[in-house]
Amino acid sequence: MENDIETLDPLMVAERWIDEGRDVAIATVVDTWGSAPRPTGSQLVIDRDGNFHGSVSGGCVEGAVVSEAVDILSDGKPRMLEFGVADETAWQVGLSCGGKIRVFVERLG
Repeated sequence: MENDIETLDPLMVAERWIDEGRDVAIATVVDTWGSAPRPTGSQLVIDRDGNFHGSVSGGCVEGAVVSEAVDILSDGKPRMLEFGVADETAWQVGLSCGGKIRVFVERLG
């Protein structure tokens, strides 16, 4: 492909990575409540090495999604992840904007 990878849709990047022989997972925002950084349908593709393209949230939430995706590439089991305001436990990954998101992560190919 001639296009710069930064401008490509995450699904196009996933297709390219699969064609290159990489194991690929995709994360999709399936629900949002309140103030959320990315809308429903936003996607992030991740390979086994932790390379990623696209966005489902930003910051520590995306880091947690990438980590889960690498695990999913190993065990093949899709997961539904939920992130919201981390109130009672300061170490928990959360959204500082006050909203909540649900992200479905699955292996492609």
